[in-house]
This record gives sequence, structure tokens and C-alpha cells, in this order.
Amino acid sequence: MVSRRQLLLTPAALAVASAFASRTGAAGKMTLAMHQNTSSRAGFRPSLEGWARAGITQAEITSNLLDQFLEAESLATAKRLLSDLHLTPVSGACGVNGLLETTPERAKAIDAFKRRCEQWAELGIPKIYGTTQSSTKPTEDGYKAAAANVAEVAVIARGFNLTLMFEAVRTSTFASTITTMLSITRAAAQPNAGLLFDCYHFWSGLGKMEDLETVKPGEIKHVHFQDVPDMPRELLDTTTREIPGDGISPLPAILQKLAAKGYAGPLSVELFLPKFSAGDPFAVATEIKTKAEAVMRKAKVA
Repeated sequence: MVSRRQLLLTPAALAVASAFASRTGAAGKMTLAMHQNTSSRAGFRPSLEGWARAGITQAEITSNLLDQFLEAESLATAKRLLSDLHLTPVSGACGVNGLLETTPERAKAIDAFKRRCEQWAELGIPKIYGTTQSSTKPTEDGYKAAAANVAEVAVIARGFNLTLMFEAVRTSTFASTITTMLSITRAAAQPNAGLLFDCYHFWSGLGKMEDLETVKPGEIKHVHFQDVPDMPRELLDTTTREIPGDGISPLPAILQKLAAKGYAGPLSVELFLPKFSAGDPFAVATEIKTKAEAVMRKAKVA
């Protein structure tokens, strides 16, 4: 018996997805970006310098690397570095947990989020995101509260001209799928709030291709771009992500679905394995650029 995942990898399935995009007039082009987690051990400056040499033009900033850089340097220096390297900052994680749920620590989380928004605004980063990581047992009232919490945080972000996003993490007990997260952001009803779609969390978790059919234009604000390795799914964790094209995810079909839903923007490659994070940023970015752009061309979104 052919599995659903094997079926979606067939040329016929890709052709259907391409035809669907054509019928809907989706012609959104996507661009390649690099997430600083991919070169986390190199540090803030070396990661950006290596990527720029490899021809990368868009970067996603990691809050902890920025914090390390700011121990000796200033935000103005960080902004000048990005400009000198001709790198456009496209997004960044706020590095704050507990924004979705109502906890005793929420007030501290809000204060930390505001400080990060101030930094992002000064650096010219247009988008800020948090994850849904949680071990809390969900309740119906908890989801209602989450919508109100998203609305509160979105208003704060809007004060800094920022788009707010939440990334559905595959291991979260609260919101591990895009459908659950979208139900929360829709209830929040804030135009600057939406979903960060992560290809790895989607395909390695509880996501289904049919879930993408429920997405409305404009709800996906940003995309993380990775592949799922060919290994038992029980062995997958937060680190086991591969370069797009090196795994078994039907990435061309996924990208075509996203394009059909109107997404046109960065595809940010976020990897965690030591062979990437501890590797030479130039060499890692060069390999990623070659392989990721090949997938993008195959999907006709480049």
C-alpha cells in the first residue's frame, strides 16, 4: 500500500499542485533567507559575514546571538553591519516564552517582548515571532484566553510597526498545528498578527497537506524552510532538520500550495544540526543556496 506521504512525492501530485496554482492565478515569488540558528556557533558578526560572501541577501536575526553581540557592541553597530554587508533583516524571534498562555509570569514576558520590539524597530526588522512551545494541558478556556493574549501582543507590536507571528511547534501540547494556531489568530482578529509556517514542524508533526487548504490569503506572514530526513519519525527531534532537497518532504508541492494561498516572501532556512551550526558559515550558506534554490526553481516560486 502506498502511503499518503509517498503519494504526495510523485510527479503527478506535483503537477496537480502546479495546475492548482495556475488556476488560482498564484504567481507569488519567494526569496531565500538564512536564519541565524543555522550558524549559531559562529556568532552574530561571523555568521552574517560568511553568508554575505556566499551571496545571501536576506537574514533572520536570532535574539540570543544579538544579545551576545550587544555585550560589547551597540544596536547602531549591528544595524551598520547589516547595511555594510547588504543584508536585509526580514524577521526575528523575540526570544520570549509565555506570550500565548495566561501564567503568573506573563507580565514579565510582556515587558521582555516590548524591549525586543524596541530593538527590532531600531534595526529595521519588520516581523517578530514567538513559538507555541508548551507542556501545558490545554483547555477550552485556555484557547479563548490565548486569542485575547495574541490580540494584546499584536497591539504592542503594531505600536512599533511590526508584524506579529506565532510558529506552531510540533512538540507543543497547546498548539502544534497550523489549524489550531490559525483558529487562535483568527479569533484575535488583529491584521498584523498571523502564522509563521515552518516546513519542518509541519511535515514532521501532525500537519496534513489538507490543512493548507484552510489557509486564507495573508494569514501566513513568513516561512521557515527545511527538510525532514528519511528516518523513523519517532527519532525526529527539534535538531534533525536537513537542507531543503536533502530529505523526504514534498517541498515543491508545499511551496506551490503556499503560493496558491498568496504567499510571496522569504523562505528562511533554519537548521540546528552541529554540522551546520558549527560549520563555516560561508561553506554552509553556499551549500544551502545551491540546494534550496534548486527546490524553489522546481516549485516555480523563485
